[in-house]
Order: sequence, then C-alpha cells, then structure tokens
Amino acid sequence: MTGPTAEPKNLLAMVAAAATGVQVGSAIVATRFVIDQTDPVTLAFLRYLIGFCLLLLPAWHASRGGFKRRDLLPIAALGITQFGILIVLMNYGLKFIPSARAALIFATVPLLTMILGALIGYERMTVLKTVGVLLTIVGVGFALGEKVLLPGEIGAGWTGELAVLASALCAAVCSVLYRPYLSKYPTLQVSAFAMAASVGFLALAAGFEGSFGSSFHFTTTGWLAVLFIGASSAIGYYMWLWALGHASPTRVTVFLSLSPITSAALGALLLAEPISVLFIAGLISVILGLWLAHRPQQRSSRA
Repeated sequence: MTGPTAEPKNLLAMVAAAATGVQVGSAIVATRFVIDQTDPVTLAFLRYLIGFCLLLLPAWHASRGGFKRRDLLPIAALGITQFGILIVLMNYGLKFIPSARAALIFATVPLLTMILGALIGYERMTVLKTVGVLLTIVGVGFALGEKVLLPGEIGAGWTGELAVLASALCAAVCSVLYRPYLSKYPTLQVSAFAMAASVGFLALAAGFEGSFGSSFHFTTTGWLAVLFIGASSAIGYYMWLWALGHASPTRVTVFLSLSPITSAALGALLLAEPISVLFIAGLISVILGLWLAHRPQQRSSRA
C-alpha cells in the first residue's frame, strides 16, 4: 500500500479493527446474558440473519454488478467457515474447557494468521511484529488470570482445546483468504453474500437439531440483546472486512486481543466483578503488544 492516501487508510483500518475487537467482546457479554433463553445454533442463526438483513440494502446500492461465477463458491465457503464451522467448533470446545482458557487459545489467531500470511506470501514476518503478537497473547492470559487454570472436564480437556484451536485456525484462514476478493468487489457486497451463505448453513443446522420449534421464547430484554448482537455483528463484520482490505491480516487480527479484555472489563462494570492486578498487567501487555505489532516498518516491507 503506497501513495499519499496510504497512511490515513492504514490508520482508519486500525481503528476499524480495534472497534471490531471491542464489538466482539461486547457481543460475548450480550450472548452470556441471553444464551439461557435459547440454544447456541438458533442464537447464531438469528445473529447473522439480523446482520444480513441490515447489510442487504446498502450492499445492493454499493454493488458494481454481480460476482464472477468462479468467486461465488470461495466467498460462500469463507462465510460458512467464519460464521458456521468456527462457531460449532468453539461451542463444542466450551463443553469441555473453561471459557477463559478458550479465549486464551482463540487469542492465538493473530499468530496463526501471521504464519499463514507469510507462507502464502501476503506479508513478511518481522521480529517486532512477532514479539507484539506474542505479548498480546500473554496479556490475554494475564487479564483472564487464574480462570485460565481452572480444570476442564476430566479426560476430555484436550478435546476441547483442540476444537477451540481448530476454531482459531478457521478464523486465521478466513482472515488471510478474504483479501483477494476484497480487492475485486465492494466490502459491503462481500459482507452480505458471505453472511447470507452462513445464514443458510446455520438454518440447516438449526433445523436438523430441531431448534426452531422451541427456541424463540425470549423475554423483552432477551430480544433486545439478540437485536444488539445481530446489529453490532453486521457493523463489526463490515469494519473487519474493510480493515482486511486496507491492512495486512496480522495487523488486523491482532486487535482480537481486545475481545476478552472488553468482556472482562464489561463484567467488572455491569456485574461488579473485581478488577485484579493481573487484569491491569494484562491490559498493559496487550497495549504494548499492539504498539509493537504496528510500529512502522521499512518501505520495502509488504506488511
């Protein structure tokens, strides 16, 4: 990315990625609030159905024409992987390990993204970027504190850890592979189509599990939480893809470390959970890691 407009766009991409990290953490808190009124598959279906409906009209206006036929399946597969398979793996893993440990494992997404991006040739690994990414992972571990050390289900903890790691790998793969399509089509158009594919996948999954028959009995505040999750997901996903189209995948995904930090902070604010010294240390480590990962590189760098 070169030229006089490169730096402002890169800065905006970082702001968009940071906002998405905060949005994901906020959506996690809202999900915790409403999950006892439904099941995970139905909630995911409603989340992305609302998101798709909000993106549909602006995507229609932003369209420069249809997708090329050869691009339809890859973009749909990316949407299904990011919103369907990733969530199924994460929910399965959470059956066996504590959520804090799952959050720490999922915080490896930037590291996996950096490795995949380097292997494919999309970006170059540097010492500062690698140290920055590792610091954010350490920071997440500090922020989650002793909750990370809670035992999982006896004899099955490794199964949950592998499932969450596979979920993180799905996120990393999608973050790297989206970029060619974001350079060919408007971000809104890609967002809406990928989300529509995931809605179809989740509808089939929910129907297969028989979720539609008894999972729509929300309270008023429950419906408000669902609407918040869906609306924020639409906005967050658009910002996420826009950021991926204007910055390297690693520099975008590293802001996912803000997600568990946000969840923990909102838990303290809304649920009166105490703020520990470890949380403060973790927050400082994450901020330092983000700063190192985004220090200006030489002009010859592709990152």
